[in-house]
Amino acid sequence: MERLPARAGDPRHRPAHPHRGGDRDRALGHSDRGGDPPRAEEAVDVLLTALTATVGRLPAPAAAWIGRRLGDLLWIALPRRRRVALDNLRHAFPAMSEPERRRIARRSCQHLGLVFVELCAVLARPLDAALAGLTLEGTEHLERAVAAHGRAVLLTAHLGNWEMLSVAGRLTPWPLAVVVRPLDASWLNRLAERLRSKAGVELIDKRQALRPVLRALSEGRLVGILLDQNASRREGVFVPFFGRPASTSRSVAVLALRTRTPVVPIFARREPDGRHRIAIHPPLDLPPRGSGERAVADLTARCTAAIEAAILESPDQWLWIHGRWRTRPPEPR
Repeated sequence: MERLPARAGDPRHRPAHPHRGGDRDRALGHSDRGGDPPRAEEAVDVLLTALTATVGRLPAPAAAWIGRRLGDLLWIALPRRRRVALDNLRHAFPAMSEPERRRIARRSCQHLGLVFVELCAVLARPLDAALAGLTLEGTEHLERAVAAHGRAVLLTAHLGNWEMLSVAGRLTPWPLAVVVRPLDASWLNRLAERLRSKAGVELIDKRQALRPVLRALSEGRLVGILLDQNASRREGVFVPFFGRPASTSRSVAVLALRTRTPVVPIFARREPDGRHRIAIHPPLDLPPRGSGERAVADLTARCTAAIEAAILESPDQWLWIHGRWRTRPPEPR
């Protein structure tokens, strides 16, 4: 485990930023539906607290077994998601055998179950226990980027246990802010929210992100953005992703080009022994000033290529059940 020295005068921990409108991160899709009735929320919170405490204190082998069985249940109970995963894998790996694609799809569901029980463990135990299970690599890339620019945008994806990136922020001297958007499942929202709060991460509502993100960067914070989810035609630009045009948010490219902030890819990966390896990569080169929309498309494409390369290292640890290619390019006239 590598820990970067704190800079003089930098506050090490920042209080979590309250959500505007209760916005949180998503795994399978976002929703603008209202919250649960107060009594229902209270009941869910009580059950969630008890479940988190129980699962989180299990020995690691038992917790991992439960996590994989939860993933098996997800695979069986959600046939539509299963079909989406297999269709995505057929397009991404056309030369792969169907049994191998099914193996990856099922293991990716088991991976989500592992993510859940690992989050329970982080919440139920001292944070130092989670930090002891992390290996942070490539910190020199982040150090150089921040030394040269005073800030950085962290590009990441729903790969490995991506929530461990919030915990890994405690190993650096820079405060971390993360742009988030809501899960459909409110109880999962609360689970993720508690973890990020425990890690001291500032949460920025995606729907009103611009000013808070600019402020965070101006104050020398790291800003993390997940860029592997489907975007609408209005929000996105079509770039290659596993051989198909994928509508991808323009947010990272627009932000980096407007502020000339380096984009540093960072990805989590679960190792066979259950540890989490956090790999920081060299910053992506920014196009020259004044390149316009072509520069946005170029930088977004390189961001997506970095994500694809990371997924290829551990394809069973990515969200194949997500409709990544749901938004289609316009038909040629």
